[in-house]
Amino acid sequence: MTVPDSKRQRTSSHSSNEDMATPTSTTDKSDVDMIDDVEERKDENGDDTQDEAAAAAAEELEKGIIGVLDSPKIVKALAECKILVIGAGGLGCEILKNLALTGFKQLHVIDMDTIDLSNLNRQFLFRKKDIGKSKAIVAANFVMSRVPGVEVVPYYGKIQDKDDDYYRQFQLVICGLDSVEARRWINAKLVDMVDEDDMQSWKPLIDGGTEGFKGQARVILPTMSSCYECSLDMFNKPTTFPICTIANTPRLPEHCIEWASVLEWPKVWGDKKYDTDNPEHITWLYQQASERAKKFNITGVTYSLTQGVVKNIIPAIASTNAVIAASCCNEAFKLATGAAPYLNNYMMYTGNDGVYTYTFEHQKKPDCTVCGSESSVAKLNPEMTVEELIEWLTEKPDIQLKKPSLRTASKTIYMQAPKALEEATRPNLSKFISEFIEDGEFVTVTDVALPVSLQLKVIIRP
Repeated sequence: MTVPDSKRQRTSSHSSNEDMATPTSTTDKSDVDMIDDVEERKDENGDDTQDEAAAAAAEELEKGIIGVLDSPKIVKALAECKILVIGAGGLGCEILKNLALTGFKQLHVIDMDTIDLSNLNRQFLFRKKDIGKSKAIVAANFVMSRVPGVEVVPYYGKIQDKDDDYYRQFQLVICGLDSVEARRWINAKLVDMVDEDDMQSWKPLIDGGTEGFKGQARVILPTMSSCYECSLDMFNKPTTFPICTIANTPRLPEHCIEWASVLEWPKVWGDKKYDTDNPEHITWLYQQASERAKKFNITGVTYSLTQGVVKNIIPAIASTNAVIAASCCNEAFKLATGAAPYLNNYMMYTGNDGVYTYTFEHQKKPDCTVCGSESSVAKLNPEMTVEELIEWLTEKPDIQLKKPSLRTASKTIYMQAPKALEEATRPNLSKFISEFIEDGEFVTVTDVALPVSLQLKVIIRP
């Protein structure tokens, strides 16, 4: 894989108008003319000109010119590049298909989900006979049956099941996930794996995401560019409903589903958490929500809606998946071959009223919990209670916490789990933070949504 050079990228991305206007510049040539020139040199001088052609291609790349895309060097780079695709759903199917047809030969795919009837309208690697089977396994077999010479190794399970050695074998990682938590985890994993003295530990991450007619593709260079955690404040928090509404006056099918998952599940199952990828758990929630809906004459509760609400699934559109997957695979091609400058570093797409894209460089956050070098600072009132601090943390869009636990170097302020520790620290919720935290002291914040612990420097100000 070609190691990206940020200086080279900036030079090629901002070529001057004078350079573009030079009559002898190869930018005046069409792609076909450039290919013909290379073929003529081969015919006249034989294989000895291949090194010269490669040098010329490198020089053209420095000028921002795309080289011949079917050269032996590029074909070899594609064949030797090992890529991990995370997710084999709507976006993942498109990505796997594109990579295989582009010429990549070594692909791995991870997905913990199974195929459902509702997937078949857009996840084209699956058929009705595949319902209930592993998405990763079926997708891998389908691609290998259609594209001879490509090897796709599937894994049916969670990305958290794999250790560092597994991820070190890849040159690129491409995400086609619908889970923010999973994307935060793999982002933190790849950043943590970086060893400044070992370039082989550096694994670029290409992240794609879709939401209806909107989508984004980005290139993340761990420790070098903005990471996924740096951009959390760009994403909307999941829709929530007031507890009083879902408990007393439900009006929508979503209210009934929320009631089943938030109130009825812990009432029946206690501390056991439901698994959004477990069909038995989803079926139980669906049945409870249906009974609730009947009592209040509410219609519209379905299994797929239940799954969508508890997993916060946004309806997917095949055309959006195709656009974003194409962008992700285009960046994979450029990173693997060096044939053209790669994206720097964020592309947004909107297809509501036509086709609109916008590309910009998302900046690193110095106080990012994953890749930043500075601590997060919070200026807090000494009369703020611990409960108010927790509520404030859950509402911060740049960290998106769910159930944070708090402790200092010497004190345990509040812990969400285990149950015994939660009960022991529960009385602290009504106490002022000044009883536990001194001015300038660091508070360690942990949360199920955080891939790493957050070190929060607290400044006490009346």
